[in-house]
Parts: sequence; structure tokens; C-alpha cells
Amino acid sequence: QVQLVESGGGLVQAGESLRLSCAASGVISVINAMGWYRQAPGNKRELVAAITRGGSTNYVDSVKGRFTISRDNAKNTVNLQMNSLKPEDTAVYYCNVVSWGVNYWGKGTLVTVSS
Repeated sequence: QVQLVESGGGLVQAGESLRLSCAASGVISVINAMGWYRQAPGNKRELVAAITRGGSTNYVDSVKGRFTISRDNAKNTVNLQMNSLKPEDTAVYYCNVVSWGVNYWGKGTLVTVSS
């Protein structure tokens, strides 16, 4: 079983930055993909950014150039640096990891961006 603990959410003003972190613990053999999803009220959960074990990344178009995902394979951590935040980035952000084809989810951390 894999447990994910997220940190770093909060309330900021538009244009400011936040850094989300997620640490995976438990019975871990290999973590393949790691990523961040978000879900705003009334919306479906969407992929924000993902990174493979080899470091390849992909981002949803709305955050390209503003967000950066990174991971530390030795520590089983994944981070999301969010710059130039916009009110439309307001959502609960969820950490996700994939290990041997199984998806694991964190409980989520709230990011609120005021205008």
C-alpha cells in the first residue's frame, strides 16, 4: 500500500507563487508516473502536470509556462512549482502516482487564488 501526503496549498493573490509537495511512503517498489491533478467546484478532475520516471513531462495547456513539475526518485517525492497564479487556478490539487499500473491518490490540498 502506498500513502501520499501533500503539502503547500493555501491562499494567495493573483500573480503570486506556491509550491506543492507530495511524499510517497509505504510499500513501494517502483513508481512510474507521478503527477498533479486538480478539481474545481462543479468541474471534473483534470490532469495539471505529470512526469515519468525518466523525467519526461507534460502539462495542461492552461499552465504551460507557469507551472513546473519535478520529482526526486530517491525520495519518492514530486513537486509542483506554480508561478503567476490566476483565479482560475483555484481548486483542490491532488497528488497521483502510478506503481505497477495501480493509481494512488493523496487527499488533496486546497489552492485559492484571489483576484
